[in-house]
Amino acid sequence: MWALLELSRARVAVAIGWGVLALGSGLGLAALAAWLIARAWQMPPVLDLSIVVVAVRALGISRGLCRYLERLATHDVALRAMTTARTTVYRTLARSDIWLRRPDAPRGANDQPGTKPPRRGDLLVRIGSDIDDLGAVVVRVSVPIAVALVLSVAAVALLATISLAAAAILAGALALSGVVAPWLSAKAASEAERAVRADRAEFTAQAMTVLDHAAELRVAGRLDAALAAAGAAARRAVAAEDHAAARSAWSAAATPLSIGAAVFGALLIGITLYGPDGGTAGAMTPMALVVLVLLPLSAFEAVAPLPAAAQTLTTARAALHRLDDFASGSTAENSWAPRRSAADSARPTDAAGPELPRARRIAVVGPSGAGKTTLLMKWAGLFGTPRPGVTFFAEDAHLFGTSVLENLRVARGDLTAETAEQALRAVGLGDWLDGLPEGVHTDLVGGAAAVSGGQRRRILLARALVSPARVLLLDEPTEHLEAEAGAKLLRDLLDIDSGLVEPDRTVVVVTHQLPVDHQADAVLRITASGQISTDSAAPAAPSRGADSADREIPLPSC
Repeated sequence: MWALLELSRARVAVAIGWGVLALGSGLGLAALAAWLIARAWQMPPVLDLSIVVVAVRALGISRGLCRYLERLATHDVALRAMTTARTTVYRTLARSDIWLRRPDAPRGANDQPGTKPPRRGDLLVRIGSDIDDLGAVVVRVSVPIAVALVLSVAAVALLATISLAAAAILAGALALSGVVAPWLSAKAASEAERAVRADRAEFTAQAMTVLDHAAELRVAGRLDAALAAAGAAARRAVAAEDHAAARSAWSAAATPLSIGAAVFGALLIGITLYGPDGGTAGAMTPMALVVLVLLPLSAFEAVAPLPAAAQTLTTARAALHRLDDFASGSTAENSWAPRRSAADSARPTDAAGPELPRARRIAVVGPSGAGKTTLLMKWAGLFGTPRPGVTFFAEDAHLFGTSVLENLRVARGDLTAETAEQALRAVGLGDWLDGLPEGVHTDLVGGAAAVSGGQRRRILLARALVSPARVLLLDEPTEHLEAEAGAKLLRDLLDIDSGLVEPDRTVVVVTHQLPVDHQADAVLRITASGQISTDSAAPAAPSRGADSADREIPLPSC
């Protein structure tokens, strides 16, 4: 866990130091305040109490200040560590394409036996809540445990100066609250984690399916079934958590029972040593008696967070095991240690794939699920080092709830309104644009919900056309368009002389239905089994519109 988070020992030490000072101020405040109460009862000269009064005020202020600085330090360490962990996980994803394969696809050479691509909901849990669980270890586990250990030793040592027997009782009570209670809490968390892990992942996966494909599920008559499956998984997870709550109840009861035992034991010892005549016959002063009784109350403040820390640690360990499985499924390395250098992390994947044909207009055709989108993502370098000048435009790219112009500026920040209008008219949105109340400055309220499926595809295509990329990888740009309109747009995209795309730019189009009279220079055909064949109008030579071979943009093999 330390290796994956790449925690800075110096920063962790600073956080622990502030935590010790915060709770140490509380412990000192309790001791001095108890002594001051008992001493003031004897009505000594005020000057005899002035130093203690000032010290009490100083400790009260420093306690809050040090607690604030400790929170800043621990959250700084945790947020840095979570950023590092997410970067490492993303880089692990980039080194392999197993997560984008079809479930029935064959395993790669580096895949572990029995691994298969997880669902989107599983991926969301791994890079989201699982890494959040790891980051919580810094704030709720590492620092509290270290602070509790230091303060417990200090409290026992301080009480030992008054009574060894009371110190022994306090040590036992602290062990019960700081060791036994966290152990029970960890067992409860482990039981709950095992019980809800599958149900939680199932709920997330089902919820993602409903959110992404609600319309399709409703048309197919399966939306109610998907919602019922998600609801059932959520109810099973809640029931499992309730069943595991018994151990948590005993763990929660351990701390107040320990406090009561420590205070009651100290009180009995103090009464025995104090004597019936105000201390003259006993071995303990009134001030010592009050400190003996009240000090344990403050000492338990350090160990009170440990049961919750044990639960957090158990949850984080389970998250780490899932992330280890995640890493072993995508690469031969199944450990996050030792640290990988940036150069190693950026190394392109060795996954086999065809080289991008040396042509200006390329069509990729094949049935759904054959791997066309994955092929484009490989060519874009999304599984390794990003390739300058090459941009992948996904069919499910997002439309933002802002103006039409700002939606196009996603691809090019300095885009003018005139250029944006030209691009929209070039893709067939002229009539739609004329009907907008403010033209390209009209807000798309709700993003994609403000336009039809065909209009959305045309806007995304316009976004691709205005981008500065020299190689455009377009995934199903004409889906949801009328057959005739979609065929015309495909012909224009694949015709170097149509004027839709500059002749010196390379266009790769994924489509299900390629027009018979297309003008593509090369056609890649992918079968359902993943076999790829290439039809080229001018094999091994520059395509039409290229003056010389040096104008080509060759991309290395994936």
